[in-house]
Amino acid sequence: MKTDNKIQVFVTGGTFDKEYNFITGELYFKDSHLSRMFEAGRSTLDLDIKTLMMVDSLEMSDADREIIVHSCKNCASEQVVVTHGTDKMVATAEVLASHNIPKTIVLTGAMIPIAFGTSSDGFFNLGSASAFAQVLPHGVYIAMNGRYFNWNEVMKNRDTGYFVDKKS
Repeated sequence: MKTDNKIQVFVTGGTFDKEYNFITGELYFKDSHLSRMFEAGRSTLDLDIKTLMMVDSLEMSDADREIIVHSCKNCASEQVVVTHGTDKMVATAEVLASHNIPKTIVLTGAMIPIAFGTSSDGFFNLGSASAFAQVLPHGVYIAMNGRYFNWNEVMKNRDTGYFVDKKS
């Protein structure tokens, strides 16, 4: 398969793209914020952004994960960023890694919705994931909080809300 220098960005939902209903207090999905985020960050990267689904990762099915795997396998780029909910991000990374896809695949997410503006960690995580996708060797990684982790060496610390090395 011929590859190109674009970074393929796949949107799957998660807190990244949730909207907030100020009347009911509920979070819900409408449209992805990714294009606007890259524009606001003045990105000059060559990107192809595709929405695969808009689901909370707690509701993500095996069929949803297979769509992500298929999309990563069949895109032209060797550099892939997947936005994903943080609760099941490691589970999806494990499924991706089991397919030994010869690409650099970086999953990232947000603990606070982008709709909350500058209090969201999503902008920083998206920028970090995009940079890591360009420089890391082929493999599956998670980029959160300015760090990258090998998919099998990371966990979400539910007490602190940070992703940490499993060994710590």
